[in-house]
Amino acid sequence: MTARRTNAPGLFERLLPTLVIVVFIIGWELFVRWRGIAPIFLPPPSQIAKYFMRMVMDGSLGLNLGATLLRIFVGFAIAAVAGVALGVLMGMSRLVARVADPWIAALYPLPKIALIPLLVIWLGTGEAYKIVISAITAFFPIVISSYAGIRQADRGLIKAAEDLGANRRQIQMKVVIPSAIPSIFAGLHLGMGVTIILVVAAEMIGGAGHLGMGNLLITAG
Repeated sequence: MTARRTNAPGLFERLLPTLVIVVFIIGWELFVRWRGIAPIFLPPPSQIAKYFMRMVMDGSLGLNLGATLLRIFVGFAIAAVAGVALGVLMGMSRLVARVADPWIAALYPLPKIALIPLLVIWLGTGEAYKIVISAITAFFPIVISSYAGIRQADRGLIKAAEDLGANRRQIQMKVVIPSAIPSIFAGLHLGMGVTIILVVAAEMIGGAGHLGMGNLLITAG
């Protein structure tokens, strides 16, 4: 009898990602020590761990991380509601798509970090500025993915729903939107990733004297 094949990963395969990380950290530590590189240029992992524990113990890490996460999640929530709503509307209404698409096509490629000086002038360096940059950054990936998900709904399912007597609203609510959920979540995932980067950058550029991971990265030492 032939041995039954299985797709389950072996022990080595499961441990491989962890082993790669451990080897990388050890190599990093040894390289810095061997070359005598000053910590200001490339600190060894042991020194990073020491400062990390110091910030955990004195509470500065928790305070700054909490402030940054609050800005990220507030801006992301605004972008998620607005982006999904507009993306769904664009997918379901040709008129809305014609009006909104040129604006999205023009503004999406704009580097969002270039907006930071302008937002500082308009809003100052308080919470509004950081939440707005968070919302703007997440909005575009979310709206584009939501729109694409609605437009790529399975035509076979739509036709089947029509044949069973479903009206337009029922097709949209029970066929089109559910089929777009994977694309919508992909956009939310992408939006969250870029929002984290931009909020920390915004804190580094305009967050002097405020709590936040960006300011902590600038002032810690």
